[in-house]
Amino acid sequence: MTRLFTVFLFTVLMVGCASRPPSHEDGPQPGQWDAQESTLEALERWQLVGKVGLRLPNDSTSANLDWHQGAAYYRMMLTGPFGSGRSVLEGRSDEVTLTTGEGRFEAETPEALMQEQLGWSLPVSSLHYWVRGLPAPDRASQREMDDRGFPAELDQDGWTIEYRDWTLVEDLWLPRRMVMTQDDVRATLVVNEWEPQVDND
Repeated sequence: MTRLFTVFLFTVLMVGCASRPPSHEDGPQPGQWDAQESTLEALERWQLVGKVGLRLPNDSTSANLDWHQGAAYYRMMLTGPFGSGRSVLEGRSDEVTLTTGEGRFEAETPEALMQEQLGWSLPVSSLHYWVRGLPAPDRASQREMDDRGFPAELDQDGWTIEYRDWTLVEDLWLPRRMVMTQDDVRATLVVNEWEPQVDND
């Protein structure tokens, strides 16, 4: 199960009406995505708490996620009910480390770390864009918008990311539920708490 946690960790494992601002229950309104997209592009720091699930052809698992993202550092911690403790992925500009019950592993990039530990790799470096509803820059992508002008589906790096639900946090609409699929791998992220830090970390 530790290995399954590790797989998702890397896959894993974002204004209003003229008369009044929308309530959370109203959901996103037309025009709001265009109004906030530049703010999301500049957003470099946040804390996110949620639950992740991974479904593979022969198995499935889930875990709790605590993700701290800084301008030059990130830390993702997964804890779950399988008795394997926790898995922690930490990244800086020149180093990525993964700490599990099996030890501590290092590499220059998360993709390289996956290749070394799992024998294959995923586009980990794109996730902090996808979780804001944005495509990673400088690579081909296709994005479909819903009837309110919000991202509904993003295709990039061989993955399809579906945005199933949004939550309003500090005047920003951010993804609350995302489903990411590639071939027969399906990863789901449900965010229980978003704390964007627009100014200083």
